[in-house]
Amino acid sequence: MVGATAAEAPVETFPTAGELIDRARAMIPTLKQRARQTTLDGDVPAITIAEMRDAGFFRILQPRRHGGYEMHPHVFYDVQKSLAEGCMSTAWVYGVIGCHPYQLALFDDRAQREVWGDDPDMLVSSTYQPVGKVEKADGGFYLSGRWGFSSGSSHCGWVLLGALHFSEDGPPDLRTFLLPASDYRVIKGTWDVFGLQGTGSFDIEVERAFVPEYRTHKSADGFVCVNPGQQANQGPLYRLPWAQIFVRAVSTAAIGATRAAIAAGIDIMNSRVSTNTGKASKADPLLHAALARAIAEIDEIELRQSASFDDLMRHAERGEAIPMERRALFAYQSATVVRRTADLVDDIVKLLGGRAIYMSSPILQPWLDLNAARAHVANDPGTRAADLLGTMAGEPPAFTYL
Repeated sequence: MVGATAAEAPVETFPTAGELIDRARAMIPTLKQRARQTTLDGDVPAITIAEMRDAGFFRILQPRRHGGYEMHPHVFYDVQKSLAEGCMSTAWVYGVIGCHPYQLALFDDRAQREVWGDDPDMLVSSTYQPVGKVEKADGGFYLSGRWGFSSGSSHCGWVLLGALHFSEDGPPDLRTFLLPASDYRVIKGTWDVFGLQGTGSFDIEVERAFVPEYRTHKSADGFVCVNPGQQANQGPLYRLPWAQIFVRAVSTAAIGATRAAIAAGIDIMNSRVSTNTGKASKADPLLHAALARAIAEIDEIELRQSASFDDLMRHAERGEAIPMERRALFAYQSATVVRRTADLVDDIVKLLGGRAIYMSSPILQPWLDLNAARAHVANDPGTRAADLLGTMAGEPPAFTYL
């Protein structure tokens, strides 16, 4: 009789793209119920973060070798758009925290193991403002300073911080510094804004913490798409420019929020009759035009985003460099999304009279959130226009975060 063989190791299974998107859509009613409290609390509830973690959303762009799913960016952004239909603040936090596994995959593998070695669900926040003070030291740097706008920071165990290192033998070196929670302080009470109130984008303070060299990521490496982490993470996903992932992470929530605003506008339209004129909003051709335009343009914006990442991934899969003029175009297109969607929803709100101005109105919070999102530097097309035209003429970009 032949002896029994050793039990085979269980085959690791991952959710499909469809399953992840369905999980996100299933959360929409709950997120709507929590949206008002999220706004009042100034932070996404811990239970919502836990539910997104349990659903696997934060692993979509994470390398498989560290427990992630390593999926096409479409999946990440489709999840974000769905969450935004329930609450844009929640979707914003998901977009920012959820894209960090991508950048972390570009770091030296020692940094990746430190973050994910004991907990593949570890979350990382960020603020890339280059405001920190950097001192060169043996084996790394000392970092000090105070940064603003660290969305979701109260839920994270690590942070990514931007700073410039001014070396004596070359131009300023822009880097992202990775620090554990023991090396920084989250300063709550610093996020008091008119929109995206629930993102908990608090300040981060660091008092001369040592950061080893391997826990830094050079902006120049991200620009040329040659990063230390690619030695271990060799899949085509990690050949994309890091900036292309991030800029969409802070514009894509606007698509879902606009869809929520359109639905709210239609509901108000169908029931509203002006107490002053006696006219029904559902007979208002101007409101019809504003809603129809929003429906058509949000579809166009979404299709353009999808086409951009299909283009980027085709180049990555073939191992080809992405033409600089395409990168500049995609970054410019991303920068226009929030302003376009804010204008679309503004045109609807101003035709709904007093019904739209109450905090209980379902269209008001998306409108406020979209207008607040315009303030992010990545959502300012004015910073992208010159490079779009310059790269078309064969010139190198001046703003290399693209």
